[in-house]
Amino acid sequence: MNKIRVALIEDHDLTRVGIKIALQQKEDIEVVGEAANAADGIRLLKTLHPDIAIVDIGLPDKDGIELTREIKALATGEEGVKVLILTLRDNKEAVLAAFAAGADSYCMKDIKFDNLPEAVRVTYNGNAWIDPAIARIVLQQAQQNPLKMEMTAETKPPMQNSETTTSADEDLIDPYTLTERELEVLQLIVEGCSNAVIAERLYITVGTVKTHVRNILNKLCADDRTQAAVRALRSGLVG
Repeated sequence: MNKIRVALIEDHDLTRVGIKIALQQKEDIEVVGEAANAADGIRLLKTLHPDIAIVDIGLPDKDGIELTREIKALATGEEGVKVLILTLRDNKEAVLAAFAAGADSYCMKDIKFDNLPEAVRVTYNGNAWIDPAIARIVLQQAQQNPLKMEMTAETKPPMQNSETTTSADEDLIDPYTLTERELEVLQLIVEGCSNAVIAERLYITVGTVKTHVRNILNKLCADDRTQAAVRALRSGLVG
């Protein structure tokens, strides 16, 4: 089995160690190198050619967004390294700037380590993993300025094309399609909650949460939680 080769560019030692441990526990992921600043990170990528670079947006010697531009510029005639931005910034400017620079995925630093491997896999497979907590920002920008988002998408779409193109069918999702409990679960998904947190808040088991999530994905014709969150926001199912 070919493993997903990941490089970590993160200046905070404890965060870097935590991410490495979380990823190394998965059989399909291998952390091939790590760096604490942008300069060492670039050298690392040129030497190891990993599949994915997890980049902290707040590096000491260079902004992670600028580093993302440099990483994308390294690709010559091939797809190159995919970039997963890891950050505490959830403001609109930082999010849109990251995607404009060519970032493939965008995760908040408080992402549950159980969810990070999934974000890596989604990114590796050529899709954008967008933290549900910030999906609203990208959705609003796509609705307010679709032309600008299309131009940005020439570098890298902020999410799958099916998600950035307004669809009348998606806008008209019938709220009665979902049960009251499924709507509660969906709201928590949009807020970025893990299955364990949803179970705790709704006083149900994790297994029951997984069943609700599966039903929600089927009813919204969504491939994953991020797509479900975006479609829920777009259609007004949740606030």
